[in-house]
Amino acid sequence: MKFTKMHGIGNDYVYVNCFKETVNNPCEVAKYVSDRHFGIGSDGLILIKPSSIADVEMDMYNLDGSQGAMCGNGIRCVAKYSYDYGLVDKTSISVATKSGIKYLDLTVENGKVSMVKVNMGAPILKGLEIPTTADAETVIAQPLEVNGKTYEITAVSMGNPHCITYVDEVADLDLPKIGPDFEFHPFFPNRINTEFVKVIDRHTLQMRVWERGSGETMACGTGACAVTVASILNNKVDGDAPVTVKLLGGDLSIFWDRTANLVYMTGPATTVFDGEIDVTEIDQ
Repeated sequence: MKFTKMHGIGNDYVYVNCFKETVNNPCEVAKYVSDRHFGIGSDGLILIKPSSIADVEMDMYNLDGSQGAMCGNGIRCVAKYSYDYGLVDKTSISVATKSGIKYLDLTVENGKVSMVKVNMGAPILKGLEIPTTADAETVIAQPLEVNGKTYEITAVSMGNPHCITYVDEVADLDLPKIGPDFEFHPFFPNRINTEFVKVIDRHTLQMRVWERGSGETMACGTGACAVTVASILNNKVDGDAPVTVKLLGGDLSIFWDRTANLVYMTGPATTVFDGEIDVTEIDQ
């Protein structure tokens, strides 16, 4: 199986061009290639497929083999791959995902895509649609007890569910210990991605993320979007200009157009290397 390793500010995936390749068992292949000791090493697997409703389709799998609906960093890399490897020949493209069609604008430098702006669509704020088990219509600044400690949380979906909570510092958090307690909390019936956020100023946020199915990652694009929406709703940042979200792997620029109710994410996409790996024994 031929592949390309790519990352969006450190959130890395193995990408397979399914215009040319066939992956029969993507769940098992995802677990195999994601292993950082015995495989290629990544946060998961993303298949780039032909689509009848968009320019290409993105089909993503987490490192534990579970299928994801949307990945903000991953979709930027899909756009870069599609242009750089000749699947598309234009700088405004559409990508079909499990959470709907997304529209992307590409910045090209020296014949290669360097930055991608993604229309991430409207945030979902209704508690039952995120989903949560909340009785209230929305989950904004709501107390939630997690393993004996009470956190104030806001829940937002950007095609996948997110729980946002604010902390004084993010650097000293023991995410491998507390992350799973959020991910598998019964308040979130489909598990949850959790962002721990420090407010730097009215235009800047810092976050770490525990992603369902992958653990802590260097970055999460949908998470950065959810954090921006939550921070505007909680009056932590101003909503009249893009917000810089600082992640372990780098920065993203997020703007929530309240009039159109659309969230825009802008950030880089990077190709690491091309390769080929034998997955015959597991791709049955």
